[in-house]
Amino acid sequence: MSKPQEFKLEFVALMASLMSIVALSIDALLPALPDISKTLGVNNPNDNQLLITMIFLGLGFGQLIFGPLSDSFGRKPIVFFGFIVFIIASVICLTTERFEIMIIGRILQGMGLSSPRSLSLSMIRDTYSGDYMAKIISIVVMFFLLVPVIAPALGQFLITFFDWKSIFYFNLIFGVLIMFWFWKRQPETLLKENRIKFTASLFFDGTKEFFKQKEAVAFTFVSGFITGSFMVYLSTSQQIFQEQYNLAEMFPYIFASLAISIGLATFLNSRLVVKYGMMRIAFLANIAYALISVLYVVLFWSGNNPSISVLLSFFAFQFFAVGFLFGNLRAIAMQPLGHIAGIGAAINGFISTVMAVPIANYIGGFVKTSVLPLFIGFSVFGFLSLFVFMLVKKNART
Repeated sequence: MSKPQEFKLEFVALMASLMSIVALSIDALLPALPDISKTLGVNNPNDNQLLITMIFLGLGFGQLIFGPLSDSFGRKPIVFFGFIVFIIASVICLTTERFEIMIIGRILQGMGLSSPRSLSLSMIRDTYSGDYMAKIISIVVMFFLLVPVIAPALGQFLITFFDWKSIFYFNLIFGVLIMFWFWKRQPETLLKENRIKFTASLFFDGTKEFFKQKEAVAFTFVSGFITGSFMVYLSTSQQIFQEQYNLAEMFPYIFASLAISIGLATFLNSRLVVKYGMMRIAFLANIAYALISVLYVVLFWSGNNPSISVLLSFFAFQFFAVGFLFGNLRAIAMQPLGHIAGIGAAINGFISTVMAVPIANYIGGFVKTSVLPLFIGFSVFGFLSLFVFMLVKKNART
């Protein structure tokens, strides 16, 4: 009989904090995008989206480096190395006077942050398994989502009393504090006897093993579809609320209220997933995600934006479904990868993120005077995800 899995509050809080450095680096910067583009001489408002999407590109590629290394050398030293990269990248962002160099700095920030972000999942997989792992991931994601609730307001506060550079300084200080906590309190989760010997073929062998796990591959693609369509919202939200709706002052509060919707769903998922199972809940949430977006497209096909209250209602329901998807999709994909948790989390994160970035950049280019392209994107990728779910279910029956 297997030993019951125990809930460890400090472990959960620390994993959420490691992830939150990523969220803070993305969401706190949203109110500052116009100021940054003005300082760096950016003329096209759509180019501001690159400051958000390019950090995701770095997150995707960085995981391919740090994930395999962590399977050989342990999780803790690789998390610290990633944070050093983040510090160097932040200095680049703070000192440059060119938009192109700022983009490079954001990619490097993403690469550095990919270490704590992906390895937090690896550490959870080292410690837990099955639906209980999905429960822990949901709780971690719920705490992680508290950051988007306050980050835009924090960013607005900092640029009001200082300037946009103060956001980067704040992120650095916050990161140092989390790293100190991690160093003092978190033991290594990957025991030496479970490590994979470092060889030149480590990544190649791990990749072959990953692609043998059909369910992990399938739900990595679903994560890419959902993350990509949701990333469009992240990269265009400032544009939508500040320019299309002229709600610049309300933007931090609107963003926070919608983040609460995701957080509430994630909290409910943590209470329900052990009882009903991560696969069943994720499937039902995917159906809701697709149908809500289709309803918006049907009702507002003309392209004219609805009132702000109607738009926020649709966003709230859409993101409520997202809250049930994010943690469960990762948990489903990671379940068969316990023996290669580091490289498994890396490839899962890389594929889903590299899929998401072009999706977000392409759809975001159409979000100029209307929100309709955003919901069309939700619809298309929601139904593509449902198609993958149905294939997996069909294969499971045969």
